[in-house]
Amino acid sequence: MFESFVVTSAQVHAQLGDVGAALIVDMRSAQDFAAGHVPGAVHVLYDDIVRAEPPVGGLLPLPVTLARLFGAIGLSADRDVIVYDDDGNGKSGRLVWTLSAAGHVPPAAIMDGGFARWREQGFAVHTEVTPIKVTRYEFALEQGLGLDAIADGEWIAEHLRDPEVRFLDVRTPAEYRGEDVRSARGGHIPGAVNFNWLLMQDAQDHKALRPREQLLAELAAVGITPDKEIVAYCQTHQRSSHTFVVLKWLGFTKVRGYPGAWSDWGNAPDTPIVIGDSPA
Repeated sequence: MFESFVVTSAQVHAQLGDVGAALIVDMRSAQDFAAGHVPGAVHVLYDDIVRAEPPVGGLLPLPVTLARLFGAIGLSADRDVIVYDDDGNGKSGRLVWTLSAAGHVPPAAIMDGGFARWREQGFAVHTEVTPIKVTRYEFALEQGLGLDAIADGEWIAEHLRDPEVRFLDVRTPAEYRGEDVRSARGGHIPGAVNFNWLLMQDAQDHKALRPREQLLAELAAVGITPDKEIVAYCQTHQRSSHTFVVLKWLGFTKVRGYPGAWSDWGNAPDTPIVIGDSPA
């Protein structure tokens, strides 16, 4: 058993070969996976865990689609999961959030620093593919589990004036202000504060997470505190999935992600938006 949401490469290495060890998922490109990966890892493409209804992207796949994928990689409802990639764990964060949204109860975590830190520490790299024992995954979302990890546009509209809810926009400042427009309309959700997801990472250390105390203080400075319910969003909910994971790691208990995110809100014709630096 490991701490949910974030683990070190050393922790992953220590559990290799254990009976009942976590399922390790590599979310890099197929070429990179073939060139070398964490021993025993299975491969999942990012496109397999998102669904698009243009112009909206980054939606949750249908339950049957996810159940089929999880079964194909050998995941069972009682197994821990560790995920990594090679670019700041945004893709990995999306899978961890998806598992939370699906009601997967056992711990799921990103491997901090990704594959680059794994290699830097000299741990073994394998090129052979481990045979997968296909499972029948029981999908908990159909029973209503995991729904507290999701905020759709309707939920957000109903909570815009809720003093117990905070909206966290983790896009770039230019996207937040409405200068970099990636949907029909630019800007941000009323009341949302901006905290670029890259600020959570150490660019000099394989984009590993910065110290807890620093992140908690910087988030508190913009009004993001553990006593509130936090809704994180970006353009299609990749960057903000990473934020969901980080906030959970920091001890926030009430965190939701917005599948579709700004590609949903910004492409809707009648959703309220704010342009500029001010939250409201």
